[in-house]
Amino acid sequence: MAQIRRASQTFEEKQSSEGELIEAAPLPTPLPKTQLAILLLVQMPEQLTASVIYPFVNQLVRSTGITGGDERKTGYYAGLIESLYYAVEAITILQWGRVSDRIGRKPVILVGLFGVTLSIVSFGFSNQFWMIILSRCAQGALNGNIGVVKSTMTEITDASNVAQAFAWLPLAWGTGYTLGFLIGGVLSDPADKWPNSVGHYPLFHRYPYFLPCIVAASVSTFSWLITLVFFKESMRSTASKNRSVSHSDNTKKSPMRAATIHYQPGDTQIDTLPHVLDEAEIASPVSCSLESTRTDFRAILIPGVMIPVLHYGLLSFVDQCMLVLVPLMYSTSRSLGGLGFSSNTIGLVMSVWSMLNGMTQVYMFPRLLRKFGPKRLYIISFAFFLITFSTFPLMGYMAKRKMEAGMWLILCLQLVAYIAAYITYSCIILYVNNGAPNKDLLGATNGLAQMLGSLMRAVGPTVVSSLFALSLEKDLLGGTAVYWIMCTIVMVILGCSTYLPKTLTWTSL
Repeated sequence: MAQIRRASQTFEEKQSSEGELIEAAPLPTPLPKTQLAILLLVQMPEQLTASVIYPFVNQLVRSTGITGGDERKTGYYAGLIESLYYAVEAITILQWGRVSDRIGRKPVILVGLFGVTLSIVSFGFSNQFWMIILSRCAQGALNGNIGVVKSTMTEITDASNVAQAFAWLPLAWGTGYTLGFLIGGVLSDPADKWPNSVGHYPLFHRYPYFLPCIVAASVSTFSWLITLVFFKESMRSTASKNRSVSHSDNTKKSPMRAATIHYQPGDTQIDTLPHVLDEAEIASPVSCSLESTRTDFRAILIPGVMIPVLHYGLLSFVDQCMLVLVPLMYSTSRSLGGLGFSSNTIGLVMSVWSMLNGMTQVYMFPRLLRKFGPKRLYIISFAFFLITFSTFPLMGYMAKRKMEAGMWLILCLQLVAYIAAYITYSCIILYVNNGAPNKDLLGATNGLAQMLGSLMRAVGPTVVSSLFALSLEKDLLGGTAVYWIMCTIVMVILGCSTYLPKTLTWTSL
């Protein structure tokens, strides 16, 4: 993490009863806007390319003939397509993070964007089930940017503005999801939608989902070019660190400080405990331990890292289940308990949710974090998943009885609750980065979190789509068993959230 810039902060200091504690109210350091904007642009294509298939994936599965004409089996195969991306990503994401710790963030980011572009183009040319599977696996294997982006954001910020920076991350996700849902819903099967114009081209008859995929690939290509030209490497090389240490040996050493951030209701306070380097610390150059800290993976297998990482994995599982159930339930016919929406309607609904979600996270998260603190905010936000899952059977009930106004009202309530639940991501990302033992293990720490998150996202679609299909085939609880199972899982995770620390402690390394 960047060293706290004391010169830009206004301090109010007062002596405690023991004469040891110094309390300060710092002004936040200005955000590096250009670099942060590029990182957000880098992050967006992953969500875009991952979500562009959701409005039409169920129709795509049925068009391959793999279901044998049985609509109830769609969930099994659609879940497999959605899961494989995250399963392969889980295998490779940690290695991408560790590679970025060695060669830098920028090269890994460029490789990731290039891989996303190639794989989504391949997906657009896939009209058989095995081709779809291979394209989705390639997309997961070549994309390791999400963990690297989080590490980079931590490196270009400090304790005074890190929460503000990470509040923008859901905006990038929301923008990516918005564009993905919109592009996938509106541009899928264009030859059928616009027979007098696009319908004249045989390409779009043979590959009805190529157009949304190539548009998504163009966004990724644009991000690649911007990153190549304008992005500055955030991780200092070993050589520059050695020069920095050598220079510091010939100058007066500045005291290093550890800052503990306590989020309290209605206030944010930083307690600063001065710590002057002792002779052993001064005599030990950074470069001496650099390679060992980078390669010692065991250093991150500590409770301060593992507890947030486990919660990140559980959150990823629940969120992915929700993300899979929305288009699956929305596209299912009303006679089977769904809403019977077209791919156009699904894309528009999900894009509106994504747009509102991104704006809400940016403006509300820092304020809510100051008011409630990270732990309380995480628990309160996660509880909103209970509303998101429990509204599915209610909407299905109203759709069967053609209660259109009530159905849309409950749908709006569900989407608002989903926005509130999404705040948990910003909270848990702060916990993960806060737990990293040192700067050189940021990539490995985020890689570990993303590896587990990707693994859970791989399990989620298969589990929830299979439960959805099984609930319909066996008529379990009237076909709604999957929703109540998810509510039970949410309550169990809420009970485990008590192990998260109450405060965030940032140390300048």
